[in-house]
Amino acid sequence: MNIEGTKVTTQKSAKEVYTFFTELLNFENLMPENIEKFEVDGDSFVFGLKGMPEIRLVLKEKIEYSRIVLGAASSKLPFTLAANIEEVSENSSTVQLQFDGDFNPMMTMMIKKPLTKFVDTLTDNIALL
Repeated sequence: MNIEGTKVTTQKSAKEVYTFFTELLNFENLMPENIEKFEVDGDSFVFGLKGMPEIRLVLKEKIEYSRIVLGAASSKLPFTLAANIEEVSENSSTVQLQFDGDFNPMMTMMIKKPLTKFVDTLTDNIALL
């Protein structure tokens, strides 16, 4: 399953956006309002949304100023969430989130809509940076 967020423009340089994403505590600022738990532990963080199981994301890949990849800590739900960053000018950049998961068809049916909404919320909040 692949979900691509809308490409949004921020009034921050690619370096500033990249630095924001590499500081995992900042992801709390991007989360939906219904967040119930958010804890950073080294190169990972756990978050929980109302009515959903808690998820731990681990920092998997960093390509300086252009890409950050987070992945599920559990092999039961294998997925990644990538932020692709492109510099537009010295003071602006674009960001596009990409979710890739390997789920069975039944699971895909159940989670596609809430995951799309989650990616959209993160994207909307990135635009406010």
